[in-house]
Amino acid sequence: QVQLVESGGGLVQPGGSLRLSCAASGFSLDYYAIGWFRQAPGKGREGVSCISHSGTRAYYVDSLKGRVTISKDSAKNTVYLQMNSLQPEDTAVYYCAARLSGCSPSPLYNKWGQGTQVTVSS
Repeated sequence: QVQLVESGGGLVQPGGSLRLSCAASGFSLDYYAIGWFRQAPGKGREGVSCISHSGTRAYYVDSLKGRVTISKDSAKNTVYLQMNSLQPEDTAVYYCAARLSGCSPSPLYNKWGQGTQVTVSS
């Protein structure tokens, strides 16, 4: 069974933090770049962050630079997205996705998870 499962979303206050997890099963993340995307109601899916298969390079969308950190735990076959200083405009469903040919800002990835809801509200 090949799948990606996101977890760690929830309701947080403005200025709060969350750590999202993307756990892979049925395949190894050692060979895939992992990207995080988000989709707010009525909007398209946009790239948030990506980490290379080696874990040595990371990319972040401008609006989140300085507030997010992507990391990888190869032993657990899991990628994390630490998000700090969250704002209401960060509210969205967050998806992780795997890509064999490296990071891309466009949603052209090979495998997708089901998503986890992040809601930032007072």
